[in-house]
Amino acid sequence: MSGHSKWSQIKRQKGVADAQRGQLFTKLAKEIIIAAKQGGPDPNGNFRLRMAVQKARDNNMPADNIERAIKRATGGAEGIEIAEITYEGYGPAGAAVIVEVATDNRNRCVAEVRNVFTRAGGSLGESGSVAWNFDSRGLISVVPNGQDPDEVALYAIDAGAEDVQVGDGTIEVYTAPADLEKVRKALEEQKLKVESAESARVPKTTVQLDEKSAIQMLRLVEKLEALDDVQKVYFNAEFSDDVLASYTS
Repeated sequence: MSGHSKWSQIKRQKGVADAQRGQLFTKLAKEIIIAAKQGGPDPNGNFRLRMAVQKARDNNMPADNIERAIKRATGGAEGIEIAEITYEGYGPAGAAVIVEVATDNRNRCVAEVRNVFTRAGGSLGESGSVAWNFDSRGLISVVPNGQDPDEVALYAIDAGAEDVQVGDGTIEVYTAPADLEKVRKALEEQKLKVESAESARVPKTTVQLDEKSAIQMLRLVEKLEALDDVQKVYFNAEFSDDVLASYTS
């Protein structure tokens, strides 16, 4: 699996770090608000909202919080203006980084993101500087629950998946963005545990980092993810299992 997938898997195994910082529900609520504003308050007719609500439920977000977020987006409660912005930059050894944010204060947000890049020895780039190296895909993380990973891969391919990668205890299923929900449902019908299903940016090419650069890169990603406005961070760096285990121990 890519460095990004390995890092995501280790975070899931350790428990959701955002929850420990009290940020997870805030980030989930922002995604629900944006989705409801764009496509309306009915999850049945709004795919993005349906996925956002499902992710919130998967992370044990109370139903009242979900409903309140939808109301804030549609005028049923105090409104909020949230802008979606994508920043592109470079980490250690020139690794490409994409940062997706949802913010109500653009100036504060860009200053925080730039500060994290600078302190980590990286830099913000111009729009389009690294986005060309990433494809938009659907990404489903599956726990095989004792089933043969090869059989799970066949289920996924039959359901319309484009690619399947098997890791330690988790299977990463990649789909076309439009096929994400269809493949997810098909896997759940096979009694498989779907840990997450979301839109993602997958690097077309990756760079292998040495130990020093890998540690710097992981610090950069973790500090970016700790910012309140940051929703997702993607990168094209690769690093060894030993480096990941050392960093997260």
